Amino acid sequence: MAEFVAAHPLATVFSVVAIVHAFSIVVGVPWVVFIKRDSPAAIAWALTVIALPIIGILLFALFGYNYVYRPIRRRRRLRGIIPKRGRPAPERWRRSAASEDLVPTWNNLGDLGVRLGAFPPSKGNRVRFYHDTREAFAEMFEAIDQAQHHIHLEYFIVRADKTGDRLLQKLIAKAKEGVEVRLLYDAVGSIRLHTSFVRPLRKAGGRCEAFLTINPLRRRMQVNLRNHRKITVVDGRIAFTGGINIGDEYLGRDPRFGQWRDEHIRLEGPAVAGLQTVFLEDWEFASGERLRGGKYFPRVEPVGEAIVQIVDSGPDQLKNANRELIYAAISLARQRLWIATPYFVPDQGLLDALRLAARLGVEIRVLLPRIADHWLTHYASRSFVDDLLEEGIQFYEYRPGMMHSKMMLVDDAWGYVGSVNLDYRSLRLNFEINCVIHSPAELAELRRGFELDFAESEAIDMTKFRQRSWPTRLAENLSRLFAPLL
Repeated sequence: MAEFVAAHPLATVFSVVAIVHAFSIVVGVPWVVFIKRDSPAAIAWALTVIALPIIGILLFALFGYNYVYRPIRRRRRLRGIIPKRGRPAPERWRRSAASEDLVPTWNNLGDLGVRLGAFPPSKGNRVRFYHDTREAFAEMFEAIDQAQHHIHLEYFIVRADKTGDRLLQKLIAKAKEGVEVRLLYDAVGSIRLHTSFVRPLRKAGGRCEAFLTINPLRRRMQVNLRNHRKITVVDGRIAFTGGINIGDEYLGRDPRFGQWRDEHIRLEGPAVAGLQTVFLEDWEFASGERLRGGKYFPRVEPVGEAIVQIVDSGPDQLKNANRELIYAAISLARQRLWIATPYFVPDQGLLDALRLAARLGVEIRVLLPRIADHWLTHYASRSFVDDLLEEGIQFYEYRPGMMHSKMMLVDDAWGYVGSVNLDYRSLRLNFEINCVIHSPAELAELRRGFELDFAESEAIDMTKFRQRSWPTRLAENLSRLFAPLL
């Protein structure tokens, strides 16, 4: 053998390459097909495995899985679906509800949400919309300052910058007062957050945990499945959610992005229990600490007229609740459909629903950022814009800075604010949270936020858009090939 290699080095190299390539095809492709049920994703991964022998298999092992096992029975017991020891769960905890008990909603989407695993729509809430991130941070920090029993925070990104340090100092102060403080951050989204930054909080008595840490000793590292939720709950009575993470850029302090546009909400009333439950489930999964009782779910009296439904989704669900609700809402639209998303990479089902709605005469507007913070997703988004402009769908680019809001309004009768982007990652891979609005006054305020944004945006002209250079078009089409992975 050694003599053959020495005499025929080129033939040896080609033989090794052929063997490696054959191994990738024989082992890697069936593995991909067995795991990935979504055809576009399966094709994309299969091509990756074929084009990049061995490396493609390693990439799939790290990023290809889209399911996380969580102890479903324990989760359902916490949510009140399975009563403990035969006792019914308190009404304020309940996930499930009989159809006749549900609040009437537009086209019964509230009922559909419950069937998909969401919380029932609840009356008696107060919702405040923040169209300015500075106001959102100011009121969130004020609520933290006034906390009496506990502060729960869950964020995809927590940065060790001025904004992050300001939050940390407030949490340290409250922990020293005896308030329970728990901070949950995503291990990849907050990968630059060193333990030294949160160590003072731990010394003060607070708890910090990373969600799905990158640990090579795990049976299978879940690098690809991230917790993209943004939740703050104070004393089980006040909650904040939406699109804002913890960092200077969300206050417009990063010169790369300028003004940062994000929609965030403050929630008071019975619906806070939904956000609290989601946090406690995620906290238990990350830390092993089980939290129960009225201290975390105080009895909350009605404080307003808003009808709100908390919808969580993620790779631990057999059916993605947020994706299914968004698809249903688009399909049911008859007058107008307004969407704001920083990343527009819809799957084939949502694309078909958008096309059909446009052909039925629905006024569709999609608000996108002009400034890109992720170039691959930005180019992929523009390839979809090219297709849908021809259908009469209007696209707008936000001019003052970065547009990061995740919100939708359908026929002025249904809408949401949350963490869900219209891309494969949010709709299939990430743990997400949306606050669905069912009440007229709050939907009117959501519409006002859209109108303010459209006034500061520029409509994309199809003629000008199609004059972009061929290298740009090539970059867009190549990026689109990775759409199932984005």
